[in-house]
Amino acid sequence: MLNKPSRTLLATAIMSSLGVSNYVYAEQSAQTEVEEIVVQGYRNSLLKAKDLKRNAVGAQDSIVAEDIADFPDLNLADSLQRVPGIAITREGGEGRQISLRGLGPNFTQVQLNGMEALGTSSSAMDSRGSVSRSRAFDFNIFASELFQRVDVKKSFSAEMDEGGIGGTVGLHTAKPFDFDGFNTALSGQLGDNSQTDDVSPRVAALISNTWDDKFGALFSIAYSKRDVNEQGYNTYRWRKKNASGSDISELSDELQDKINNEEVSFSRGSRYSLFENEQERLGTTLALQYRPNNNLEFSFDALYGELNNDRSEFHLQNRGSSSTALGCTGPAYNNEQVCSKLTTLEINENNDAIYSVYEDAAIHSESRSQYADTKISQFVLKSDWQITEDLNMTALVGRSETKFNTGSVKVYLETFGDETIDYRQDAYYGENTYGFEPTDSSLFRYHEIDISEEEITNTFDSVKLDFNYTLNNASNIKFGVSNKKFESENGESKSNNINRSDWEDGVLDDTVDSSLTFTNTAHNKQQWVSVDVLGTLASMNIDPNLDNPDFTDNVQEKTFGAYLQYEAEWELGSGYLMGNAGVRHYDTTTNAIGLINGEVVDVENTYSGLLPAINLVWDSNNSLVLRASYGENLTRPSLAALVPTGVVQNDATSTNGLSISSGNPNLKPYESVNFDFSVEYYFENIGYAAVSYFHKSIDNFIITETYDIPYSQTGYPVSLLGDVDENGNPQTASTVFTVIQPQNLDESDISGWELAFQRDLDFLPAPFNNLGVIANYTFADGEALYRNVGNSGVDQYKSFPGLSEHSGNFTVYYDSDSWGARVAAAYRSDYIAAVQAGNGDEDENGFHASTYIDASAFYQVNEKLKLTIEASNLTNEREEQYSDSNNRLYNTTVNGRTVYLGASYRF
Repeated sequence: MLNKPSRTLLATAIMSSLGVSNYVYAEQSAQTEVEEIVVQGYRNSLLKAKDLKRNAVGAQDSIVAEDIADFPDLNLADSLQRVPGIAITREGGEGRQISLRGLGPNFTQVQLNGMEALGTSSSAMDSRGSVSRSRAFDFNIFASELFQRVDVKKSFSAEMDEGGIGGTVGLHTAKPFDFDGFNTALSGQLGDNSQTDDVSPRVAALISNTWDDKFGALFSIAYSKRDVNEQGYNTYRWRKKNASGSDISELSDELQDKINNEEVSFSRGSRYSLFENEQERLGTTLALQYRPNNNLEFSFDALYGELNNDRSEFHLQNRGSSSTALGCTGPAYNNEQVCSKLTTLEINENNDAIYSVYEDAAIHSESRSQYADTKISQFVLKSDWQITEDLNMTALVGRSETKFNTGSVKVYLETFGDETIDYRQDAYYGENTYGFEPTDSSLFRYHEIDISEEEITNTFDSVKLDFNYTLNNASNIKFGVSNKKFESENGESKSNNINRSDWEDGVLDDTVDSSLTFTNTAHNKQQWVSVDVLGTLASMNIDPNLDNPDFTDNVQEKTFGAYLQYEAEWELGSGYLMGNAGVRHYDTTTNAIGLINGEVVDVENTYSGLLPAINLVWDSNNSLVLRASYGENLTRPSLAALVPTGVVQNDATSTNGLSISSGNPNLKPYESVNFDFSVEYYFENIGYAAVSYFHKSIDNFIITETYDIPYSQTGYPVSLLGDVDENGNPQTASTVFTVIQPQNLDESDISGWELAFQRDLDFLPAPFNNLGVIANYTFADGEALYRNVGNSGVDQYKSFPGLSEHSGNFTVYYDSDSWGARVAAAYRSDYIAAVQAGNGDEDENGFHASTYIDASAFYQVNEKLKLTIEASNLTNEREEQYSDSNNRLYNTTVNGRTVYLGASYRF
């Protein structure tokens, strides 16, 4: 148990290590005696995190490594999901992105060693966003062993970089002066997943030393490799369809009328799916610190990380009209079209086809080979100089770069046969039965080959100067300037499509080479024929490597920032009141370059403003802490929305008439006014209870809008105009075009409550006094007005994308000197992933609620050796993605249970 003097001493050390002025604690430390603190293991990490939270002026939660290179979860996102207010998305069984206080991943700013960073990876599934140019940070890029601390700042102060309306997550790697003298740590694990046959290795090592308290060096490395098998059943959404040439004469007159009037929704694709991935993750850090004297320190931090995915993907699917089982396809083997026959149909109350029987449906086997590689590097040089007794200066220069490359090859085989599609037993896991043998390659022929490649590069260059001037023992002034340059390049997506016409013209042989096929047995529900993708291309002399793109989309963003902040402490009642008040100025210039109808368009946009912030905290000097914050902040638009690339349709006789579809480089950032208030009670031992309220008013909400304006107001060159308008008049700058692009439109609010409780159960009799619990619950509520939802012409209020109304975590732990264990559950209620404007298939899509249960345990063999076991997703939770507010199946997958056995050794 820590008494008050020990707690104050630890808080002083923590705040000093974070570069926070320690005038607040100077008098307290002088009045107390130094007492050695001996707390180890998981309880030690909770103690450090609790004190970081208590001594922060604004709203903050932290996660601290249990020991050297020993973060409390296998994945950073998995650790962050246990922080009040945070929910995560998952990719292949591990956390990828976070939502903070109901706001999606784009609204959280991530800083790495004090500098803004952007990590980009991808999903194997289009329904999860696949490759996107957003500002969301993908936490699965890094091994958790590289980090010593993660801070989640939920309120804003003027000294912080603007950009995170949801909050700012700070990732901190280890530093040599964090430890005394020479330290070496080594850990290794072997893992197994219930759906794969591999043995997944994880290794990490750290070596650190300090010399005469003047120089320190630290190097760490982490490597892991694992196989992923994610499998399930999915659709390409649902679509209202007519017969499209299919024979429906055996159905009732009522059903025939509904189909002919396009009142029945049919699932598209309706496919068994298998996603396999061989994933390798590598990360290294180097930290150097030099203190020539007590007033000056230099530090250098370097980080490099790789996430390499070698994916295989297999599907057995429908590819008839609109990818349903309806309609006609061909020519078939006899050069005649094949039209399916729908003989049986059952629909539900929403007119969804939940049971259907077909003859001669078009069935495709899709095989895909894909690589998706991310490389991230960062270099930060920092100096801390106590210029005079009252004036301190901190300087930072840094650069970070993320390169993401992906390439994909798909081979489609085609056959025709009888099929039944049944959603009656499980609306979220269809059951297909076939009137032929799907493993017989002789029944199939080649139908299509798709090749694509894409590359995204993001870079940050930052220079910062921060000053801290002490006015007296109870107040100081901080001020500083910064200059940041952010650049994002997206190589023009390259693709090559080889379809039926190439075989029909005799260019290629459509007969399937059986030596390049295999029976796919990895799916638990169905077996079918698949192909060796790269072997098939080689046999046809098709090069999967595409030429370099002729053009690269580019967004450059330059921001100058300056701030002034006053900090003070006052005695108030039995405790003290701390606070800061300040204002931050920002001035941003963007240059966005894209292609419109093959012509390069370069658009410049500028915006600036002031962001005031006030944070107050009253500590009763006993157990009670009250906290309140007011601040204004912003989040900049996604990169994809800013790029002007698009199409000017200047043919008045086209389907869409005279129209423009593009990004919008003139977008303003989201702007917010934020209020936070919390009541916190800290127990004498490890633990606290807290209730927090938050409210955010967001302006300039960005949604896709359709509107009509004269061409001259679009900003595009007149050279893109066509000949005549719909009335036969010559097109001029005054000709009205329909524009479809992102726009700043409305104001929206989001608010909610956080409840958190953490406590050792030391009042229980031994040995149960080593038990403890951690629990938190978050309620969030917020809506935005969306235009033309589902192509209905109607505007609707719907929830923010990524907002789960309810989320929570519960952990029970046992921690002693020799052994410990914990079981944790994370719950997230359903949420919208995207609201669709102009898409008649659906008005929204999103994810159902999920609960993930993880467990871990350790045994401390001796002072140096520790054995561990860690298990994740113990219940093999289904990830269910829905399409449309009618709650139709979009995608359902499971990825298996994972268990790691390991050992760590401190030399």
